[in-house]
Amino acid sequence: MSDIKEFEDRMKKSIDALYDEYSSIRAGRANPHILDKIRVDYYGTPSPLQSVANISVPEARIIQIQPWEASLIKEIEKAILISDLGITPNNDGKVIRLVFPELTEERRKELAKDVKKKGDNAKVAIRNIRRDANDDVKKQNKAGDISDDEAKNLEDDVQKLTDKYVALIDKAIEDKSKEILTV
Repeated sequence: MSDIKEFEDRMKKSIDALYDEYSSIRAGRANPHILDKIRVDYYGTPSPLQSVANISVPEARIIQIQPWEASLIKEIEKAILISDLGITPNNDGKVIRLVFPELTEERRKELAKDVKKKGDNAKVAIRNIRRDANDDVKKQNKAGDISDDEAKNLEDDVQKLTDKYVALIDKAIEDKSKEILTV
């Protein structure tokens, strides 16, 4: 092994997945990224909303969706309604508007708990990757491919990587919680 790059890549993917999950959590302000996972039936093909409409944020709590084709308004509305956004779209025949209500204190605390839970899950994933890396080091050491000193150094490197990514996750949890709890 002597190269822990593969394990670092896996850790990076874990934290990227966490950032991706956090971007879809709404914090009282309109964030167009909450629409990233929505697919619209475009002539029989499920297509990302961004590829069939222009999405903008004209005000802090409003997302405006302007379809390239007026005939898509009904499909876009249907896709939003069946998603887990919990927001009812309004349309004037040309444009769909999503108005985000202010979050209640209770809902903010619920979201902050959810943020922490997702962060904790990401930490578990990082620790599992650390375990895999250490198992790999031990296996190579036992097979005589690397010396005891090399094995110890590699395990230290793996621990430093683990600490680095756990710290990044802690920061992400703190930042997202602060964003949600700020009124």
